[in-house]
Amino acid sequence: MFDLLVATNNAHKIHEYEEMFSPHGIKVHSPKELGIHVDPDENGTTFEANSLIKAKALQEFTKMPLIADDSGLCVDALNGFPGIHTARFASEHGGNAIANLELIKMLDKYENKSAHFVCVITLLNVEDKPVVFKGVCPGHILPKPEGEHGFGYDPIFYSEEAKICFGIAPEEVKNTYSHRALALKQLLSYLKKKELI
Repeated sequence: MFDLLVATNNAHKIHEYEEMFSPHGIKVHSPKELGIHVDPDENGTTFEANSLIKAKALQEFTKMPLIADDSGLCVDALNGFPGIHTARFASEHGGNAIANLELIKMLDKYENKSAHFVCVITLLNVEDKPVVFKGVCPGHILPKPEGEHGFGYDPIFYSEEAKICFGIAPEEVKNTYSHRALALKQLLSYLKKKELI
């Protein structure tokens, strides 16, 4: 069993990680579970920078292999907004339900509704330098929310590759095509190559 600390206390994310990792003999741990409390200032200007900030904040407390991810939704017509401010945009609007509607409204005047989810994962405490994995999930923003699966911006995002809105996609479909799934697949390949799993 390979123990891996994941830099999140978000129950949805932990569940996604467990779903994807457990078949490979990886046991996921959250900082809370290990009594670690960190809340770093994510002041980077890219997903890569913020992912590294989160990972390094945890690294001060443990030698256990750990990963931190930073992810977000980038809307092409809005110059990549909300991007690294994806979570902040939701909290400023009192949650994702309102933020989703606000984003749809912001796109009203644009014909181009294309967007993509990005996930950057940084792995520490395996090599003497950070190892970075990036997943990009192309799609577009729908005219109205659909379904109640997933979380965050899933109900307004149609995945081009999965050919379905993530708000109605079964978990196994999302776990195949999502930005996090794509980054995690690269991470799993790396761990297998290093013979850690």
